[in-house]
Amino acid sequence: MAEPHAGRRAGAVRLPPVVRSLGVVSFLNDLASEMVYPLLPAFLTGRLGAGALALGALDGIADAAAAGVKLGAGWLSDHRAWRRPLIVGGYLLAALTRPLMGLAGAAWHVIALRATDRLGKGARNPPRDAVIADAAPLALRGRAFGYHRGMDHAGAAVGPLVASALLAGFALSPRDVILWSVVPGLAAVGVVALTLRRFLPEREASAPPARPTPARTPPPRALIAAIMVFAFARLPETLFILRLQDVGVHVALVPVLWSLLHVVRTAGSYPGGWLSDRVGPARTMVLGWLVYATVCAGLATAASPLAVAAWFVAFGLVATVTESPERALVAAWGGHAARGRRFGMYHAGIGLAALPGGLVLGAVYQWRGGPTALLASGAVALGLGVVGALVSGKGTPGPPARVAA
Repeated sequence: MAEPHAGRRAGAVRLPPVVRSLGVVSFLNDLASEMVYPLLPAFLTGRLGAGALALGALDGIADAAAAGVKLGAGWLSDHRAWRRPLIVGGYLLAALTRPLMGLAGAAWHVIALRATDRLGKGARNPPRDAVIADAAPLALRGRAFGYHRGMDHAGAAVGPLVASALLAGFALSPRDVILWSVVPGLAAVGVVALTLRRFLPEREASAPPARPTPARTPPPRALIAAIMVFAFARLPETLFILRLQDVGVHVALVPVLWSLLHVVRTAGSYPGGWLSDRVGPARTMVLGWLVYATVCAGLATAASPLAVAAWFVAFGLVATVTESPERALVAAWGGHAARGRRFGMYHAGIGLAALPGGLVLGAVYQWRGGPTALLASGAVALGLGVVGALVSGKGTPGPPARVAA
């Protein structure tokens, strides 16, 4: 199937309405999620008595549990009739499960609920990304994903501020704040249901899967494998938050810094998508690996709360030059008809890689300290970046406009 508007100049094309609407959905969903997420390290280590290993396992187990769902959702999303129920159902499951963390009485309760939340994410992400990739013109695809990721991070920037306002201004407990996250979560469900009813035509939703067609370029298997290695080596974000607490940043400031982190991600996601469209997703992704290695070194060696806080906020730059190009690469791999399956493999692979990585780095953090875990994580990213820079200089895939899907 030919890519829409493949020959049209990207600057002359506006983002499709479904992409803009799905951005609003992600804003609301992440607002709800990030009312909860920054409170979990203190909630687990303080109220529930858990350690760094439990924090390392939190996202790793959750993402691994959703891996099979992601594969199945990706395969089903190539049958267009499944896209709408998978996306809406995924957001609904998260909206109903997330607030229950406030009622948890043990660390494993939180991990189990987080895993259920991620099952919803696993169901919705492959079909949602396939919808965005199908709707966006080829030369604008990096910016389409950049816009969507930017809106996602905008919600993540507002969520902690809402949590802080509820904690400080209304004297609510962290448990109460977690329970109130149900409100924006259900709002996201309502918006996505209306969005897909309006912008996903019934004839497309009910159509059988298109006959697979071979890609015109070799699948970038080495690049996909490198993405999985980076997912393994990347420190869970809960441990980045724990690093703040270790150096003396007050827990009341953590939601504010988490919000600033996402302000950086929001501001940089669309420019990162533009860079992916301009110089190619592979080269942009290599830049992200090098930025990550630099941030890890800074967080490992900084000794003052102010310096650690500054490096933590700078960590937001990593997402701006990795998320959009990763998705652009997947969209260009395997042809239009197999796009849902490829996104399912991508999301599942990241989840499966994150579990052992989170456990290993969580154990290193707990038994050898935060600086050692950060330097080990950054060293792997640096190796990927150096190899990637050498390979990209010899002709890795260029801008998406030159890569047939």
